[in-house]
Amino acid sequence: MVTTSAPRETTSRESAGHESAPRGATRLEEELRALAGAVPDPELPVLTLAELGVLRGLHVTGPGRVEVELTPTYTGCPAVEAMSADIERVLHEHGQAEVSVRTVLSPAWSTDDITAEGRRKLQEFGIAPPRPTGPAGPVMVGLAIRCPHCGSTETTLISRFSSTACKALRRCEACREPFDHFKEL
Repeated sequence: MVTTSAPRETTSRESAGHESAPRGATRLEEELRALAGAVPDPELPVLTLAELGVLRGLHVTGPGRVEVELTPTYTGCPAVEAMSADIERVLHEHGQAEVSVRTVLSPAWSTDDITAEGRRKLQEFGIAPPRPTGPAGPVMVGLAIRCPHCGSTETTLISRFSSTACKALRRCEACREPFDHFKEL
């Protein structure tokens, strides 16, 4: 079951994208969070939901009942339904009879929520990872984007949108290879 809700008490941005369970989590919550976090992203299967930073919370609310909090990469992201269904399937397979996945929109997801491992995997997969936005948010200047294939910073924007709205299509002028760039959000 997927629901969208107003924000409730949330942790700071620093703890929002962490792969580890929050303080006070039970052993079962830690295990279930690890299982849910290991679900691959449907649009970028090289990344897990934990590495992408969209898994915001998991709470055992009773025997066999779990509530999961998921934040989409952007409002209207079509992958949220697939993510929710995959989380429900995995947790059902591990003995949880009732799994509720809530979409939490605040705090909003940011590319800063992608873990270091997630950034490394994007690079390895041929997608230029987003640059850190810092505490004040993204600064839109024409900084060079490094080619994930050869490392050159001589790249050209081909299209502001690629296979998904969160990526841009670029081409490297050195190796002539096209590549996706995960945009800073």
